[in-house]
This record gives sequence, C-alpha cells and structure tokens, in this order.
Amino acid sequence: MNYCKLLFSGLVLLSLAAYSQERILPHAMSEAEKELYKHYQPPTGATEEPNPPPVPVRGMAEWEELQGIMITWTAFPAILAQIVDYAQEEGRVYIVCTDSNAVKSYLANAGVPLFNLAFLRTSFNSIWIRDYGPWTAYSETSDSLFVIDWIYNRPRPLDDVIPVTFANFINVPVYEATVFPNNLILTGGNLMVDGHGTAFSSKLILNENSSKTEAQIDAIMQSYLGINRYIKMETLPYDVIHHIDMHMKLLDEETLLVGQYPPGVSDGPQIEANLQYVLNNFESCYGRPYKVVRIPMPPDQNGQYPNAGGDYRTYTNSMIVNKTVIIPTYEYQYDTTAFRIYREAMPGYNIVGINSNSIIPLLGTIHCIVKEVGAFDPLFISHASLETMSSAAPFYPVAAKMKTASGIAQAEVFWTTDTTQGFTALPMTATGNDSFAANIPAQPVGSTVFYYLSAQSNSGKTIAKPMTAPAGNYRFRVESTTAVGEGETGSVRQFVLHQNYPNPFNPETAISYQLSAISNIELAVYNLLGQKIKTLAAETQQPGAHRVIWDGRDEAGERVSSGVYLYRLRAVPKGQEGGFVQTRKMVLLK
Repeated sequence: MNYCKLLFSGLVLLSLAAYSQERILPHAMSEAEKELYKHYQPPTGATEEPNPPPVPVRGMAEWEELQGIMITWTAFPAILAQIVDYAQEEGRVYIVCTDSNAVKSYLANAGVPLFNLAFLRTSFNSIWIRDYGPWTAYSETSDSLFVIDWIYNRPRPLDDVIPVTFANFINVPVYEATVFPNNLILTGGNLMVDGHGTAFSSKLILNENSSKTEAQIDAIMQSYLGINRYIKMETLPYDVIHHIDMHMKLLDEETLLVGQYPPGVSDGPQIEANLQYVLNNFESCYGRPYKVVRIPMPPDQNGQYPNAGGDYRTYTNSMIVNKTVIIPTYEYQYDTTAFRIYREAMPGYNIVGINSNSIIPLLGTIHCIVKEVGAFDPLFISHASLETMSSAAPFYPVAAKMKTASGIAQAEVFWTTDTTQGFTALPMTATGNDSFAANIPAQPVGSTVFYYLSAQSNSGKTIAKPMTAPAGNYRFRVESTTAVGEGETGSVRQFVLHQNYPNPFNPETAISYQLSAISNIELAVYNLLGQKIKTLAAETQQPGAHRVIWDGRDEAGERVSSGVYLYRLRAVPKGQEGGFVQTRKMVLLK
C-alpha cells in the first residue's frame, strides 16, 4: 500500500473513531485534510447514473413544497432533537443514523413526539449534511424527482455516498457529478438557487475546481441542476469555509436576506461589495431589481467579531421547512431583532429559534446540518407579483406559470382591499404554455390590494402562492397618474414606464413611457427566461411622453406564443453614467 492509500485509510479509521466517541468533525477543513484531499478520489461503488439527467431539469428552491428534510444524527443531539420537533409538523424527517432505537429513545426522553420519521441506518462521518446531502431536481419543471450529487469537499468517504443511499431508499434516480468530465466539487452551504435557473455561490466553487474553466463549471451546473445563470461572489476574509449561507439567503425569487456588520468591521466591507456587485449587474428571474433585507451579524458573548477572534454568529443560516422557518439564536438582545426582521420579511411563516451557541464555534449552524427534500408530486407556481398600479388602468392583470405532472384542474386569484373582510375568488383562465391569467377589478386611488394565488392539480393537491396565504400575501398600491406632472417648461419631472394597454392583449398592445431629459433609451421585450424577444426602440429621445406599439412578433417577424412577457425600459440621460431601468410584465392571449 502506497503512502497516499495509507493516509486515506488512516483518515477513515479516525473518522469512524470520532463517530464512535460522539465527537464532531470540524466544519472547516484542517490543514491536514487539505493536504490529504490532494490525493483523494471519491468512492464510486454505489454510483447509479454517472451522466447528467437525460432531460432538462429544474433545481428546486428551498422555499418550495417539501416532502421533508434530512439530518445526520451524531453530535449536538439536543439541537437535532429540536429540529426534528419543529420539522415533523411540516413533513417527514429522514434521519441518517446507525442505531434508530437509540435516536427514538433520545427523542422520547426529550419530549419529542415520534411521528413522521424515517431512518436511514448507515455509517457516516459528520453532521454537516447540507454540504454532502442530496439535491432535488425535477424533470421538465415539475415532473419526476431526481437526486443530484456532487463531490463533497472533504475526504470523508462515508458522507459522500449518502445521496446515493438516500436515492435508493426513496427509489428515485440519482445523477452524480463525480466522474470526469462532469466531476464537480461543490458543498451545499455554498449554493443557493431560486428555482428559476439562477444560482449563487462564492468563488470557492472556482478555487476548488481549478482544473476546470468557469464555462465548464457553468455547463455542469446547467446539465445537472438546470442553472442557466451562475452568480459567483468574492470569498470573505474571515469566513474560513467561504459558504454563502453564513451571510446570505434567498427568501424567495426576488428577496435577498444579507448579513450586516457595523461599518468597516470584519467581513462587512466584502459583503457590501458583493451585494453591490449583484445589484449592479443582475436582476431577479422576473427582470426586476432584487429586494434586499438586512439582518445584523451579532458579536459573540464577549462582544468580539470574527476579525478579533469572535465566533461567526449569523442569522442567515436558517432553514425554511414549508411554512416554518428555523433560525439560529444566541442572545436575547440580538435575537429579538432577528425575529422581528424574519416576521416582517416572511409574513405568515411560523418563525422559531434554536440556541446555537454550542455549534457556531465550528463555523456552522441550523442550515448547515439540515438538507431539504422536494415533494414527489410538486405543484409549481411562478408569479411576478404586481407592483404599484396606475389608477388609469381598467383592471390589474395577474399572470402565472403553473405546472404539475397531473395537470392543473383549477387556478384562482384571491383578492381584497381589507383582509379583515376576507378574500374574493377570481377564476384564472388557461392561456396556453402552462400560463394562467385573471384580472383584479380596478380600485380607487390610494387603495392597497392584497392577493394570493391558489392552484389545484388533477391529482387533488392544492398549493397557494405565497405558501402561507392568506396570512402571507402579495400587495400593491393604486396611485394616481397625476403624480407625474409637467414643469413650467413642459418637461416631465421623472422617468416612468407605464403598464401596457390593453393587457392581456391580442394581437397588439401599446407601451407608454415618459422621460425627464434627453436620453439614450432601449425598450425591449423579454421572455421569462430573460431572453430578448424584440427590441422596440433603441435611440436618443427627447424628454416627454412616448408610445410604442408591439404587435406580438419577435425579431424575425414571427408571432410569439401565448404567455407572460416582460418589457424593460433603460434610459440614460445624455452626459450621465447612471440611468433609469424599469421592467413590467404583460400577457399575450390567443
């Protein structure tokens, strides 16, 4: 046996010994592990599908419908027991362990009911299942469930085979990006996806796959998880593991929860730079600026931040389990602020906390030790929520993509201007290509309209969007168009992109906008994937009101299919670098 094999065998024995003594392996990679990893090859005995899925896939977002979660039962059983207690109310809890009776006994003694549990009795190395656990992807948006697996960036062989073990347990295909040329080192804590083809990571993904080009990495992500836009940010100086879930989290398709340090402290400057990079260069899957919610990164019990040796306390390392959000807690004086921010940002969710002071010194907490598992028969709803609407609009068009394997039996919009009086149901009409639409009636100026969507599949499943409706809902204001007036010289006071009219439309619609100064403009139509369909105007225009007609044709002169489209106005005043960008949606019905 050569030197490398001896080292590898020694690591396995040490890992098993650590497990048998109930000691946790550190979340951060030690120098010895880094050296050993240079010679490490992942296990291949249980691989079922060494190639990418044979059909297009969509990686699931964390806030989508889950059948349950997975944890690995090892050290920190008190924290794991609380996770089980909260999560089993929302779905099945899959527990990786070597002795299910011992786990049941611990849970019973801790007062945790024993229901909605499943046990995978197998060996393992560590608690950090977020990094090595199974990823959920669906064929054709919402059809068959697949398990996706990457190479774990630690030489811990027992952990690395758990995705295959789990896929066999629930009897679904598993596709492993572990064999050349698709071998990819990727830890789950350094990956978040929006369910619409966008993913975020730190540049750890580039550093740990230095033998591949960025284009090759992007291609693997597209093949295995349906990622067509992979956003990568600089690593943080004091975050040893460089996992973005330690300081950032997607709450929904358009909302980023971002940790915030006091100015100039610890990783604060790099976090701010990363956030500006995202906001300056990318928009949400609906073609709109990301909404940003800030949450403090608290100091440790001694008032120290990571740059001074303090623990890397974070509130973004939380877990969404259907209608419950489990957040890490540390001290009452900081926790109360975190709870308030989560409740305001995620209305209708059950926000609960678990004290994480014992585990955070190992550079991880709740999100790091839990992995979500998607539903077998998901009902997927994609909807760009309505923003401020004009009082001149005859109605407010609500459009959505809805898809499930069995088909949509019924779709509705529920709306109200007074939530204490309940919601009124409006049937949504199928418009083709899995699209549905309805019109909320026009309301008086100053009204706030609350609404949510609901769909029922032919298999009998009903899902709302937002999931926590009616307590959680979308809302928009109705404002007067006279808010945009004219000055003494007749120049418009601000840039405005109006809602197209009519909407929905067939065969053509008018798009109006106003400019406050001589500007270089581009007005273009995009599909929901962000692909440009038609440039309607690209020129220098004078201040004032402008109007363009779109006839529903693309650049080649071909009529586009029914569905939801986005139109975006970019206007840069002459002599300026910055400018105005606004996007709205419209529905083409045939």
